[in-house]
Amino acid sequence: MTNVPPTPSSLRGAVDLSSLVDRAQRPQQGAAPTTGSAPAGDPATGGSTSGAGDGVLSVPSLVMDVTDQSFQDIVQLSTVVPVIVDIWAEWCGPCKQLSPVLERLTEEYAGRFVLAKVDADTNPQLVQAFQAQSIPTVAAVIGGRPLGLFVGALPEAEVRDVLEQVLQAAEQNGVTGRVQADDAGAPVDAAEQGEPEPEPLPPHHQAAYDAIERGDYAAAIAEYRTAIAQDPHDQMAVAGLAQVSLLDRLAGRTADDIRAAAGAGPSDVAAQLAVADLDVSGGHVEDAFGRLLDLVPTVIGDDREALRVRLVEYFELIGVDDPRVVAARRRLANALY
Repeated sequence: MTNVPPTPSSLRGAVDLSSLVDRAQRPQQGAAPTTGSAPAGDPATGGSTSGAGDGVLSVPSLVMDVTDQSFQDIVQLSTVVPVIVDIWAEWCGPCKQLSPVLERLTEEYAGRFVLAKVDADTNPQLVQAFQAQSIPTVAAVIGGRPLGLFVGALPEAEVRDVLEQVLQAAEQNGVTGRVQADDAGAPVDAAEQGEPEPEPLPPHHQAAYDAIERGDYAAAIAEYRTAIAQDPHDQMAVAGLAQVSLLDRLAGRTADDIRAAAGAGPSDVAAQLAVADLDVSGGHVEDAFGRLLDLVPTVIGDDREALRVRLVEYFELIGVDDPRVVAARRRLANALY
């Protein structure tokens, strides 16, 4: 998958969300059948609409968290406005670049679309349904149809171009409504209240993020290594180095090739390391841990050290306090000693 923004025609290539879409479009037991727009009091919105596609619908927020269970509400809402889907994870460095851009543009477009945020670690059905092989993955749902958009952290100008194309595609499909957040009429917003701006990143961190944005992973790796050399306790730099190293290892390789090589060589340490990278990039952390931990007792020497180093890198990437990391670290220690 690439980061090339789609043209309106390529937006028509939908991913397979049929099972979730079908479930979402079935009327709930005891509920009246729905029509083209969300009815008054719809659970997705908590508000009402003045009409069909061109009505103004009240929603709790323009940016919302969505789960495997609540996705059906998003499908219903997508008959009124396009829904942009941001699949992210707490441990994902590029996600922390992209998500604020998406949120800012969602507010700027003032109800022409909504943003649905999906935590990849806790919503495996949606990750699989949107074929999110790495994150961040961004998609759209228009009139109940899921559409793949792009993968990775794009510059804001390119994200804006993609959103414009989504709106064009929505118009072609008759989805031309608008929504308004329940608190849209509040007299003073956070910015007017003097909410402090986020603190700037340290210079080497900012340089690393800029390098990642332009796809220069080698430069980002060098910046993070410099930051760590200056402060060995810089955990943000350690995690950033782990993230960009993973991206660098996966660059130019396809998921099919990686999985085929791993399947053909179950004892091939290099092949198993590569497919573990793929698992981690797609949010399948426990699969990656299990794969490498199963292999540790079967090898010795440099191969065992390579597995240990990669697992420790994953631990830093995901977070040493994560329960999955705690369990995997304990199992690794038992296997080594």
